Amino acid sequence: MSLEKQLQQRSNNQCELCDIDENLSVYKVPDIKENGLDTTLYACSTCVDQMNDSDKINANHWRCLNDSMWSEHDAVKIMAWRMLNRIKADWPQDLLSMMYLEDDTLELAKASGDGEDDENKIVHRDVNGVVLKHGDSVVLIKDLKVKGSSMVAKQGTAVRNIRLDHENPEYIEGRVDGQQIVIITQYVKKI
Repeated sequence: MSLEKQLQQRSNNQCELCDIDENLSVYKVPDIKENGLDTTLYACSTCVDQMNDSDKINANHWRCLNDSMWSEHDAVKIMAWRMLNRIKADWPQDLLSMMYLEDDTLELAKASGDGEDDENKIVHRDVNGVVLKHGDSVVLIKDLKVKGSSMVAKQGTAVRNIRLDHENPEYIEGRVDGQQIVIITQYVKKI
């Protein structure tokens, strides 16, 4: 049985990433020397175009990874992990934090360089210079008046599950007293 026939059977004639059933082809996972069923997947032309050219990525198209990242097939998991690392938005970080890959599969996923820090990446740091990550918890080090409201966020208030601003390294978002606010990083300390 040919590789394409095996992939068609495995995928039920649907894209293994987004479940579309048109314009399908065999896609070999790049940057992996091995060749065969474990390193290929059946994908639609939309997914293939965006996997091959990061400038064409449409983040909303990749919301399908919420389901396909749980595939039992390594090639699908590897490309889901890579695409989640390429998308510049908050929601992929949530999925990546839930995703589990065996060590050898994770090593193959990292073979493309996705997920590595680059020198131009925006880094958020607290008042002590500690790097902040999506989902971290911080504490306010001084009272902060919230613009546009009469609310004052008190010193010592814990802000859990922060979100990072991908355009400005000095801004994070968090929920204080039930209200989502933007906080300047120089006024927080990581817990």
